[in-house]
Amino acid sequence: MHYNRIAREVKTFFAALITASATAALLCGSAQAQAKSVAATPSPDPRRTFVKPADSDLKKKLTPLQYAVTQHAATETPFRNVYWDNHEPGIYVDIVSGEPLFSSLDKYDSGTGWPSFTRPLDPANIRTRTDRMLGFERTEVRSAHADSHLGHLFDDGPAPAHLRYCMNSASMRFIPVAQLEAEGYGQYLQLFTPKPGAKVAK
Repeated sequence: MHYNRIAREVKTFFAALITASATAALLCGSAQAQAKSVAATPSPDPRRTFVKPADSDLKKKLTPLQYAVTQHAATETPFRNVYWDNHEPGIYVDIVSGEPLFSSLDKYDSGTGWPSFTRPLDPANIRTRTDRMLGFERTEVRSAHADSHLGHLFDDGPAPAHLRYCMNSASMRFIPVAQLEAEGYGQYLQLFTPKPGAKVAK
């Protein structure tokens, strides 16, 4: 009987050991699967911040015209600026801070000689205020983070565009689609990726 009791205890011990091993293996496998799942999910990019450099740095970074336009609300000459007739796909960012402003998908020929857009790329990066510099009220458009003067907003009524964001080329920098990823604006690539069955935007 003494041997029977020892045999029962040994059997019970090994049964408990097998159960514990199986539980540990199950937990380990679950942890590994969870780790693989986390590893397969790309981490979101940290939110990019756009700041205005010091004035001394701006004077070094910008051309005299860019500085006059963005910092003193000057206006460049129509039809004699770099982007008024630009048709390449891409986005336009603030020359001062880099914050995204407009997309080529919303750009159109307004006949004014300045780059014109129907809407901003990200409304959060644009702000407006009343401008009375010419003796009458106009709506000035400025970048939200760097407070750069960009141009003016007009209500043109019917087609081709109801609202016209008439900008100065000197206030912006153009980034072609092919360079969006390298420049840190990869999230906007999807705007230029045609959906199945859709025509490629020009």
